[in-house]
Amino acid sequence: MTKLYPFFLSGVTKSPIWGGTRLPREWNKCAPDGGSVGESWELTVRKKEMSIIQNGTLAGTSVGELLNDFPNELMGNSSLTNGEFPLLIKFIDADDRLSVQVHPDDSYAARMENDRGKTEMWYIVDADEDAEIICGLADGIDNDAFCAALHEGRLMSVLKAQKVRAGETYFIPAGLPHAIGKGILIAEIQQNCDLTYRVYDYDRRQADGSLRELHIDKACDVIRPFDANEIDAIRYSRELPASRDTILADCDYFRVEKLALSKDTHTLFQNGYLRHLLVIDGEGTIECDGVSYPFRRGNSILLPASLDHLTLTGDGTVLISTAY
Repeated sequence: MTKLYPFFLSGVTKSPIWGGTRLPREWNKCAPDGGSVGESWELTVRKKEMSIIQNGTLAGTSVGELLNDFPNELMGNSSLTNGEFPLLIKFIDADDRLSVQVHPDDSYAARMENDRGKTEMWYIVDADEDAEIICGLADGIDNDAFCAALHEGRLMSVLKAQKVRAGETYFIPAGLPHAIGKGILIAEIQQNCDLTYRVYDYDRRQADGSLRELHIDKACDVIRPFDANEIDAIRYSRELPASRDTILADCDYFRVEKLALSKDTHTLFQNGYLRHLLVIDGEGTIECDGVSYPFRRGNSILLPASLDHLTLTGDGTVLISTAY
């Protein structure tokens, strides 16, 4: 009988027009074209993007195959969504501004796209001085005002810009317009969906000279205003934490904990759930069933629900994501 263990995963890298060079240069992520990498999908179970196990007896096995062969041991209490894996986790390096975009919620995505919606969370890994994101509508702007501004060519006047710095977290519920700005490296935890409605792309042209597709009508269908209290209610819909410095989100789709290791031993209780570790900085070791698994910055580690007696030691920062 095959016994599961902590799985170190390969990432799937992509080179969009706004991508930078930090991920291949500093994080050991492979550049498909030998140049820039905008995204490294660290945990992905999709037809065209699939994480592969890199260590142990199951090295070379995809997480999709693992899910098929060991569904209960892998998932435990974590749920599939219509039979599909629930999480998608990425690094995103923006050397230029990303498009202004929005994602639909589950109801709209099911009705219009035969897909799920997309709620996500950003952890700012690094940011240039004065780097900023777009996160929501400006105060007093509703859906009608947004759509009017979009059609009249004054979109940026109705969006909310926010300066960011390393260590901050931003929660992006479905329906919130957003964009990552130039000079920012983030870790993104999200529903396993690649459904994006692009609103504005600064009139940039691709390598072939074409403009990227926009999705104006659908974006106007789903964009709406949020206040801070409403975002917090969605972000912590399962449980309001004692400290938001350590529990970054605990929503219907995922829980994300930030763990700062400082040479002390930390016991990780699986509680029957699938978890994923993304190493933000430093290095350390996972101990599992008497075996040591060293990790370092940039590692992506999948922890099946069936694992027990896990301890972490080291000096660094990890994001622990739990799939619900």
